[in-house]
Amino acid sequence: MNQARTATGRVVSLWRYPVKSMMGEELNSSYVTERGLIGDRTYALIDQKTGKVASAKNPRKWGKLFDFRSIFVEQPLQPPSMNNVPPVRITMPDGNHILSDQKEIDLSLSKVFEREVTLMKASSLGKSSYEEYWPDIDGLAQREKVTDEAMPSQTFFDIAVIHLLTTSTINRLRELHPEGRFEVRRFRPNIVIESFSGKKDFIENLWIGKDITIGEEVVLRVTGPCTRCVMTTLPQGDLPQDLGILRTIAKYNQVNVGVYASVHRDGTIHRGDLLRFEE
Repeated sequence: MNQARTATGRVVSLWRYPVKSMMGEELNSSYVTERGLIGDRTYALIDQKTGKVASAKNPRKWGKLFDFRSIFVEQPLQPPSMNNVPPVRITMPDGNHILSDQKEIDLSLSKVFEREVTLMKASSLGKSSYEEYWPDIDGLAQREKVTDEAMPSQTFFDIAVIHLLTTSTINRLRELHPEGRFEVRRFRPNIVIESFSGKKDFIENLWIGKDITIGEEVVLRVTGPCTRCVMTTLPQGDLPQDLGILRTIAKYNQVNVGVYASVHRDGTIHRGDLLRFEE
């Protein structure tokens, strides 16, 4: 069977976020394991006062995280090992750089946030949690409240290791709220797919429970919708703050944008790889 003819979409971009809630890096390819893209959410900042993971989901405390960018100085090893990952270069809000293995890293970051923080690897923690602020928007599970949210043990993922998003969903949201700037970076996906259908719709909703093959090796199992939060509304770079982003998502798609997936078979994903549903 001609695989190109049975394909339903193509990978148009790949994203990795070495430090949780900081801006990340776009990739041409990545090896993928049961822990997701190699190096994704390897690090996070820990609030020394509370012991909780710093997350932009509570922007009143951690909104500055979006002013940082993190990238690996070299590609992580394959097969991956959490005990042997290369240093991460963190770009500070003032443009200066610091490496994750420098002795003064915690002091430098603490000065910017004006609270004591420690940069830690996911493998160094057992169970952890973060704080999430819920704005006053119809359709959210909570409103005007900060809650504690648990994370899977020894990871800095909120729920799942892979987040998939289609350009079809982005284009549909642009139609629904043309005043807003719906861009991929607001949603922090790992894999962005262009659908061959050309539809402007929330097509990922129909993927839940299905297995999909990407390229020649990787098989993902779509596990559920990705429920969005206040992070999608925050300013980053030239993107303005816009609560209309989240209001639109809540009104038209039950607060969901994209889907989560687990990794059913390891392998390498490349930009341009085709996506096929497993029979």
